[in-house]
Amino acid sequence: MAGEVEITDDMNILSFPKLRRSDSLDIESNNLDGHRGNRAAVGWWVTLQLAFQSIGIVYGDIGTSPLYVFQSSFPAGIKHKDDVLGVLSLIYYTLTLIPLVKYVFIVLQANDNGDGLIPNQQAEDKEVSNYQLDIPNNRVRRASWLKSQLENRRFAKLFLLFATMLGTSMVIGDGVLTPCISVLSAVGGIKTALSSITQDTIVGISAGILVCLFMAQRFGTDKVGYTFAPIICIWFIFIASIGFYNFVNYDPSVISALNPKYIIDYFRRNKTQAWISLGGIVLSITGTEALFADVGHFSVRSIQISMCIVTYPALLLSYTGQASYLRIHIDDVGDAFFKSIPDPLYYPMFVVAVLSAIIASQAMISGTFSIIQQSLSLGCFPRVKIVHTSSKYEGQVYIPQVNFLLMLASLAVTLAFKDTNKIGNAYGIAVVFVMTLTSSFLVLIMIMIWKTHILLIIIYILVIGSLELLYLSSVLYKFDQGGYLPLAFAFALMAIMYTWNTVYRRKYYYELHNKISSHQLNDIVSIANPCRVQGLAIFYSDLVQGIPPIFKLYMSNVPVLHQALVFVSIKSLPISKVPSDERFLFRRVEPRELGIFRCVVRYGYTDGHNDVQESFERSLVDKLKGFLRDDVRVSTAKVEEEEDRENGVIIEEEKQKIREVELEKEIEEVDKAWEYGVVHLVGESEIIAKEGSNIWKRVLINYIYNFLKNNLRQSERVFDIPHNRLLKVGMTYEL
Repeated sequence: MAGEVEITDDMNILSFPKLRRSDSLDIESNNLDGHRGNRAAVGWWVTLQLAFQSIGIVYGDIGTSPLYVFQSSFPAGIKHKDDVLGVLSLIYYTLTLIPLVKYVFIVLQANDNGDGLIPNQQAEDKEVSNYQLDIPNNRVRRASWLKSQLENRRFAKLFLLFATMLGTSMVIGDGVLTPCISVLSAVGGIKTALSSITQDTIVGISAGILVCLFMAQRFGTDKVGYTFAPIICIWFIFIASIGFYNFVNYDPSVISALNPKYIIDYFRRNKTQAWISLGGIVLSITGTEALFADVGHFSVRSIQISMCIVTYPALLLSYTGQASYLRIHIDDVGDAFFKSIPDPLYYPMFVVAVLSAIIASQAMISGTFSIIQQSLSLGCFPRVKIVHTSSKYEGQVYIPQVNFLLMLASLAVTLAFKDTNKIGNAYGIAVVFVMTLTSSFLVLIMIMIWKTHILLIIIYILVIGSLELLYLSSVLYKFDQGGYLPLAFAFALMAIMYTWNTVYRRKYYYELHNKISSHQLNDIVSIANPCRVQGLAIFYSDLVQGIPPIFKLYMSNVPVLHQALVFVSIKSLPISKVPSDERFLFRRVEPRELGIFRCVVRYGYTDGHNDVQESFERSLVDKLKGFLRDDVRVSTAKVEEEEDRENGVIIEEEKQKIREVELEKEIEEVDKAWEYGVVHLVGESEIIAKEGSNIWKRVLINYIYNFLKNNLRQSERVFDIPHNRLLKVGMTYEL
């Protein structure tokens, strides 16, 4: 069965539809009795547990940066002893301004229930009794003006879409590069003790470690966090202790690097080379984006606690200790971290360093899973299997297909580059690009959502924004020395995301604007004059409201109407479990004699979708009969009210009899349909480029989109439908 529809180019694919309140199902399906959100009730004990877990998940990357920062900052060696103070001063202020001030105390506040920024498209929100209405003032007017500009100018929408996808793709690219540079840097430390070991051997060992790391992801953030956190805690204790020892033992005067004049002196002495060295210094904040990307796995408060109490002080001590050692041993800058370790602690530190480097990769891998989950919910990523690995914390997820692809990409980069310097160049570009884009979006949030005072916004741009742009200009200098890699990753991912998002939205708008009303349904059935057959038909649709247009095509090709027909929409809610008595929401489709219903089936993130199919069907039928009892009671009461007004009071026994006869008839029809058998109807849309499209559009739609669609999870696998009772209804969309 197939039909064709044409979707014109003037359909706005960059804005969400403004839904009318045409159907209470759409509103009710978002509500659940007793739901207050998982994080509202999180107490201090749970927060401290999450803070402990976050040490192992979030800070592995930024925590292992001391392995390679001084080496990357001085690739040609140290020319002047005070250059160490200049670089240390830059590290001090960079760590303070970006990870601590920007991310921990500002960016983490820009979250939607702990899960990053997700556009809220519920028009009903403003009807909530405690909804905050702003009193008109300059800040509100400024926010309204900017919002109208972004909504009404196509260029602004395209730019925001491009920037969002670029930032998302860069973070995913970090999930590839972080394991490479962290593991290679740590394993390479063995050359300090065994100079005979070759680089190929180090690369081989690193590749084996990476395979083990990605295979461990299936156990979930919860178990991995408790396993990794003690190791990272030991790592932070080690680097802080050794840093303090070196600071006291070699040159305590490095504390003078707190004076920013050493930064000015550093640039005066080295000029262009100082600017180029910023590409190495910025590696001291690699992994900072994980603070926000992983917030869905933990909570804002837990990340703030672990950063301020553990991570930030340990890093300052480690860099200070290395700088103190280098002031005396400037020739050891090529391997400053391992050379600065006291001899008795070398091998214990090497083991902990390798383990910590493995864990360092966890931050961006977990962040990648979270970002893809959110992209999927917004229709910006192809459908993949998402496994919730914790019954306690909603945001902890694992995506098998993505994990496998990340592993292959990390192995390819490690085996191809074999060198931390080139990987560091690539890594720096990815890190600074993400930070710069984050600041751009944060300014928009300050203006439109927080309505921050304009003076504070200007200060943010001048201080943090300028610093990030300076770092960005430096890392771009090394574009041809490996810096092209994250951009290549990003544009490949952007092509996938843009293609999927564009087609997804156009198809959605068509179905939304062409949904079948009750009046149209009556006309369609009258024209088709279908044969009524026994049995229950379940028709799956993405639309929570209305009947999908594909049903008209079905009726025109197969003029058969089952004894009972239910349009089912599967909806996921952001809670652990949905009680069974609240899982189904029903509505009757008029005219009543057709026996057609609409149903929303709601699942929590730990509810099993792959239960035995018969139990789902049995539950649906039972809940449908319960709905009929309520519906008949309400409809009968309406009839009685009209008759009371026209003919006077009807005897109570007669009312009850009418009610019982109507209910018995309805229930009997549903039972007969269930006993005869259930057939599952799934709409399968084929998307093709319309005739006359340019070659680029044909490649995107006919090849890229359809390749992704055909090689990922299909509808019957998502709904777990038995093949012997499955009927697909095909429809072709021409874009």
